[in-house]
Amino acid sequence: MTTVIVTGTDTGVGKTVFSAGLTAALGAQYWKPVQSGLEEETDSQIVARLSGQPVLPEAYLLNLPASPHLSAEAEGVAIDLNRLTLPQTNGPLVVEGAGGVMVPLTRQAYYLDLFARWQAPVILVARTALGTINHTTLSLMALRGAGCPVVGVAFIGDPEPEVEQTIAQMSQVPHLGRLGQIESLTPDTLRHAFEAIDMDTIRGAL
Repeated sequence: MTTVIVTGTDTGVGKTVFSAGLTAALGAQYWKPVQSGLEEETDSQIVARLSGQPVLPEAYLLNLPASPHLSAEAEGVAIDLNRLTLPQTNGPLVVEGAGGVMVPLTRQAYYLDLFARWQAPVILVARTALGTINHTTLSLMALRGAGCPVVGVAFIGDPEPEVEQTIAQMSQVPHLGRLGQIESLTPDTLRHAFEAIDMDTIRGAL
């Protein structure tokens, strides 16, 4: 089984769109362990629509759009990390976290703890906007400090070559490419945009 984790520097950075593109490019299955917020299209539904690939059921579906630990508490649910073991698949598996690496799953555990337990390669998705050097560097430090194997950083947004280069150079991490703004997001436009992503480096890390 080949698993790759997609996490981000923050909420709303574009992890789900990136995950959909990666799932399609790898011909993988997709898994979102915990979904918080059910009022709109879920991340699994977005990935299924954009990738055309199989999606595995979430371990936890929670109504409140908030940190998983708060969403679970609002429903009287206790998230059990033992239920969040990686599914067994016959091919590649893309796993998407929620928000950033330090998002709490419970009052005792972060997503980072889960990533460290899994020991699967991690791709960090980051904005190119102001503040990304700080957020990205801190996220990389947290991942490496927990012993997580980092594949590299993928950027989302308008080109900021000096910012992107600074992160890659100072953090000594592969630059996996950048997804620009996609005006009309469809499976075809995402597939075309994903040609800018360094799939050779990603495949080589799996």
